[in-house]
Amino acid sequence: MDFLPLFHNLKGRQVLVVGGGEVALRKARLLADAGAVLRVVAPQIDSQLIELVEASSGLAHVRGYAEADLDQCVLVIAATDDESLNALISQQAQARGVPVNVVDAPALCSVIFPAIVDRSPLIVAVSSAGDAPVLARLIRAKIETWIPSAYGQLAGLAKRFRSRVKALFPDVQQRRVFWEDVFQGPIAERMLAGQPTEAERMLEERVAGGGTQRALGEVYLVGAGPGDPDLLTFRALRLMQQADVVLYDRLVAGPIVEMCRRDAERIYVGKRRSEHAVPQEEINRLLIDLALQGKRVLRLKGGDPFIFGRGGEEIGELAANGIPFQVVPGITAASGCAAYAGIPLTHRDHAQSVRFVTGHLKDGSSDLPWSDLVAPGQTLVFYMGLVGLPSICSELIRHGRSANTPAALVQQGTTSNQRVFTGTLGDLPQLVARNEVHAPTLVIVGEVVQLRDKLAWFEGAQVD
Repeated sequence: MDFLPLFHNLKGRQVLVVGGGEVALRKARLLADAGAVLRVVAPQIDSQLIELVEASSGLAHVRGYAEADLDQCVLVIAATDDESLNALISQQAQARGVPVNVVDAPALCSVIFPAIVDRSPLIVAVSSAGDAPVLARLIRAKIETWIPSAYGQLAGLAKRFRSRVKALFPDVQQRRVFWEDVFQGPIAERMLAGQPTEAERMLEERVAGGGTQRALGEVYLVGAGPGDPDLLTFRALRLMQQADVVLYDRLVAGPIVEMCRRDAERIYVGKRRSEHAVPQEEINRLLIDLALQGKRVLRLKGGDPFIFGRGGEEIGELAANGIPFQVVPGITAASGCAAYAGIPLTHRDHAQSVRFVTGHLKDGSSDLPWSDLVAPGQTLVFYMGLVGLPSICSELIRHGRSANTPAALVQQGTTSNQRVFTGTLGDLPQLVARNEVHAPTLVIVGEVVQLRDKLAWFEGAQVD
């Protein structure tokens, strides 16, 4: 180990920065964030750096460096383009026992700046010992995606309860088990879901009750997006990795289901037209029963659960039965499939609004407000419209939409099996009938479809 990682408290302490340019400014910003009082010395100093110095109640000296500048400083940063000066600063600082960092010169450093993930008070630092700083930054970027921003609030919550928990559990092992459960259970989930007041209330209740664990589980209603696993949100992936049971739909792509926790129980509850593997009422009851068993239940839905996904029905039942839940939006099929097909849903020249429409209603009919749907300047997106495509096109034409209106059908959008059929309201049904097309599909109607010829970008798409 070339360097021992340490975290220094610089609040109210003087730090010397020699240099007045962009590099010095970047270092000074980090130091200011840590509460340091800045002392900057350089023949020329950037105006932003001067403002930063003043904000820290420090001093800026527009002149050359002198050894006396080291006086009373607890850290020195050499950020000049003069190698001999940087070497001199390093020598003089180390002779005084003052930690020194020389930018881009690891051999002259007694301390180095890591790449930082700031979730204060939780801090993660990554270092390559100065050998590969770009690699350290790339690793930091990966860690950024793994640690939600609310983890800082979670750490702050733990700080407020630390002394009480220590009194409650004198044994170190007991405290460790308690905090592991807090950080991986419903309390943490409330904080990560943006409900800090509820998280604190639950922890207060837990501590007041002697630390006993709550038996009630939780349901995660998660949108899996239209098919491409890369379109999952960070929160969706995190919940997929920690759920005990997964209930998933037919429209959830196989690779996405495989990203769930390996040892989680998986229950298929998919639906086809007029064919439900598990009736909706039974799904609702299953979610409730599993949560009452104390399990973390993932309800994984294709697209977005609140866009023709019956998410509202399911959480309505959960709320009525007092089951905690959270909803994670997903990229809905309309935006995902349209984007991958190269069809913008709105455009200043062609469509000033967009409407999402279900291809069939709860009773199986397609009794839609056709007169509203033929208004100019709008894009129509029909979900579940494959079977009813001939009727949809003929009704739009019958109510006044031109038969020459551009229209498209997207099959298995955003995946490597994507196919896009383009035509008009007059000929799209015949075009689709001549090909073997299977759900999931999405139908897009409007002038924006004609832009596909110029804007199609997804290489995996098959064009028909």
